[in-house]
Parts: sequence; C-alpha cells; structure tokens
Amino acid sequence: MSFFHPLVLMERRLPIIESQKEAAVGCGISPTMSPLEKRKSLRKRLPPWFRTSLPTGISQQRYNDTKSKVVSHGLNTVCEEARCPNVHDCWGKGTATFMIAGDVCTRGCRFCAVGTVKSPPALNEEEPRELAEAVSKMGLSYAVITVVNRDDLPDGGARHYGNCINEIADRSPEVGIELLCSDLDGNLEALDELLDGIPLRVFAHNVECVPRLDKLVRDRRASFKQSLSILRSAKEARPDVMTKTSLMVGLGETDEEILSVLYDLHLHKVDIVTIGQYLSPGPKHLPVNRFVSPSQFDSYRIEGENKLGFLQVISSPLTRSSYHAGEVKKLMMSHPR
Repeated sequence: MSFFHPLVLMERRLPIIESQKEAAVGCGISPTMSPLEKRKSLRKRLPPWFRTSLPTGISQQRYNDTKSKVVSHGLNTVCEEARCPNVHDCWGKGTATFMIAGDVCTRGCRFCAVGTVKSPPALNEEEPRELAEAVSKMGLSYAVITVVNRDDLPDGGARHYGNCINEIADRSPEVGIELLCSDLDGNLEALDELLDGIPLRVFAHNVECVPRLDKLVRDRRASFKQSLSILRSAKEARPDVMTKTSLMVGLGETDEEILSVLYDLHLHKVDIVTIGQYLSPGPKHLPVNRFVSPSQFDSYRIEGENKLGFLQVISSPLTRSSYHAGEVKKLMMSHPR
C-alpha cells in the first residue's frame, strides 16, 4: 500500500490552461470541451515557412517510380508511416528510411509517436532478408536503417541490426547504408561487436534535446551523457565511418544551449549534425514551446560549419534525422577517410 499525500498527487498533474473564451463562461456553467479537446485547441499553428513544394523533372519521375514500387510490392517505410514532410525530396533522390526490430519500443519518450511496451514481440528472423529485398526492389542509392529501443534483449538488438545491414550490402553492394542506432542501454561491448567490419557509411545516434531537458523529453534510461559516450565510442571503433546526430528545437531550450550542445558534439568527434523543429505528434505528447525562424536555423548551421568545423550541419524547420542523408557520398569524396 502506498501513502501519497494529496498535495503531492496534485503537483504531479499537468495544469490545464483555459483560453480567455472559456474563462469568460462564468460560474455555474460547465466547460463544453474535455481536457484533451482543450489541449488540442491550444496547439500552436504552423508558421508559413512550413509550406513545401513538390519535386519536378527527374526528381518527380524518380519519386513516382519509388512510390510505384512501394505500392506494388506492399513495402513499408518510415517515410510514409511517419508522414514525413520530406518524402518527396528524399524519394526523388533515391533515399528511403526503414525501421527494424519491431514497431513498438521499450521506452516512452514524450516526443515520440512510436508505441511503448515492456515486452515487445520476438525479433523477426526473416527481417534481414525481407529488408534487403525491399531495398533492392525500390532501386535505392541510399538506405537509412533506424531502430526501436530493445532493452528486453541482452545486446539491445545489436546482432540483429548487424544482420540486417550485412544482408542489404550482400544483395545491393552499390547502396550506401546509414544506421540510426539506439543507445543499446550503454552497452559499449555490444556496440563494438555491431560495428566490427560492418559495411556502413554513417553511424548515427540522436541526442534529441539539450541535456537540461533530458528528464522532460526522453525516457529516464536515456541521457545526453550516455548518447555522447555512444557517439564517441563509435568513432573510436570505426574512424572510417562518419558519425552523426540529430537535435530538436522548440522544446524549451535556449539558443545558447543549442550552441553549447554543438560544442560538446564537436569535442566528441561527431561529423554531421541535423537540427530541426519539434512538432508534437498529438495532444498526449509534449507541446511545442516555440517555432524557431529559418534565419535562426541558418545561424546554427553557420556556427557549426564555419566556426566549429563540422563536416556538415543540416539545419532548417523541416530537417529530420535522415534528411539529405544521401549527400554523405559527396562528403566522403571531399573528405576521404
């Protein structure tokens, strides 16, 4: 039996902010909206700079070809499942993102739309073959493989991730591969085994937010410090592979904190950083704190590339982890390892 003081319970509840219209209803009249409906009504509208344009010419043709293959073969991509605003751009350039190891996660980050369970289904042993077949059928030039957290597995799923990547490389050796990996619960031995000889161009792991907001934004088992350790260890294990991370803004951070994070990432030998606007997946997730202007995003890029010396900083409102991922080939040619 637990004995919580009523005031403690009250403090743990999120406050419901009423609009001026609701506050003016007066005493004795019940609000017509539920708490969930109230939160929906208070969500910020998207600024005009979120409008996107469709591809044209060769890019449009390539997007159409990829879309046709996805439909005809019954394939599933994160690009469509997550309704990514950049799907036309990426598919038009021959890049797509796939999520492996299941469609539910063992962690519950407050920014993420992926479902959370303590005991997810067993890994699909046929997934490496099925994934390699999908990549081949889509005719891609670059594939990003992202994963869910699998804290239920001793190695965090590392062996399975390696099997998937090796299968793709065996079947489509011309395809560049990027792995967006979990933190493997800090298991550096599993990380070393995963990276040993694996045919990767980029190893990515996202820090997600500034360290001050870790407890608010991420699952309690994740931390900025642990993410830095994973990124640094990956670079030490495979100096020939580029390391990459992603950061969301609009969660309550300051611009000064963003610059501090960039400095820490550079100290830990990260090569590529992507910075994008956080957009709340739904009313049960964290609300958007602010919309960062395109000019401010550009200032992050200038600070990172020109002053700190990252190989690449992709920073814009619509930037996501795998946005312009295929451009890494150009980076490798200009910065041979």
